[in-house]
Amino acid sequence: MVDNKISTARIVVGVDGSPCSILALQRARRLAEALGTGMDVVVGWQYPSYMGVGFIGEFHPDLDAKQIITDSVTAAFGHDVPTDVEYIVKEGVPAQILLDASREAEMLVVGSRGHGGFVGLLLGSVSAQCAEHAHCPVLVVHSRDHH
Repeated sequence: MVDNKISTARIVVGVDGSPCSILALQRARRLAEALGTGMDVVVGWQYPSYMGVGFIGEFHPDLDAKQIITDSVTAAFGHDVPTDVEYIVKEGVPAQILLDASREAEMLVVGSRGHGGFVGLLLGSVSAQCAEHAHCPVLVVHSRDHH
């Protein structure tokens, strides 16, 4: 189910489909289980600033973001998706979306490096902004954290 609200007392995970964000999902699951809370899996999207009006009709970053969230959860968990997971797709600057979500979160989990460009999901810079400005504890997962 795709929703647009962030729940309270949950682990918020920022994803963009990158390997680091998949690892962040896996790490967040372990934390959610240990803390007895659910997870909000969040994807932020925006139209790139270089897009002309003619391209917008054929360009659907909102649909791409929904696919990214679905593919990320499948890559992280396969058929063993945790039961208390909410999928949240929001338009806006990804870092700001996650910072806003951190106001109500138990913890924020992000990958250290993500995909840049096209959909505007720049988790590399997002992770730095979250670590510095979040309103809750932040875990930044690095690819070398995976064993």
